[in-house]
Amino acid sequence: MTDSEPGHEVARSELRASHDDRDRVVELLRVSAGDGRLTAEELDERLELAMTARTYGELARLVTDLPAAGSVAAAPALQAKDVARIDCRSGDARREGRWVVPQRLEVKVTSGHVLLDFRDAVITQSALRIDADVRSGHLTLVTKPGIVVDTDDVVLRSGHVKVRAPWGSDAPELLRVEVSGTIGSGHCVARPPYRTFWQWLTRKPRPYEIAAR
Repeated sequence: MTDSEPGHEVARSELRASHDDRDRVVELLRVSAGDGRLTAEELDERLELAMTARTYGELARLVTDLPAAGSVAAAPALQAKDVARIDCRSGDARREGRWVVPQRLEVKVTSGHVLLDFRDAVITQSALRIDADVRSGHLTLVTKPGIVVDTDDVVLRSGHVKVRAPWGSDAPELLRVEVSGTIGSGHCVARPPYRTFWQWLTRKPRPYEIAAR
């Protein structure tokens, strides 16, 4: 029997999957749900099956209808840092596009603006803790449906803390961002992206609900 015969493929599908294989499938499912390809019910069902899958074949069946499914078992898993640090003393510091969200992020803003855009970020875990020290300046988080921001542990001395939840409150939770630390003189804002000029001109409603303190 040669490697190209169907029997060989069936045998490979029965190989045991590793923890990394399961994690890659879970990540793909979460990203697909955030992009609107899976409903909340479909995500919950597939996540449960992915976490208990024993073989490559069981994992493959969960992602065959999703983009990049063929690379799930072969691509190396992206590794998130345990701790990442941003020290902005003046000017702007940004994390945009396809950046890997760490497990914990220490942000110090002496004078300037730090922007964390989660819309296209690579999310490899369910939670991110941000330890913020804003002495003067701004910390802005740009979110999307499925990104939940908790600022209850922030100590506010001067300025304001505001969370504007994205539209789609029924979207499955992809990432919980827990912000703590001190806002000495400045602002901490979590919001979805602003409306385009055309949306503003045609008076399209803002795609969020405001929950501020």
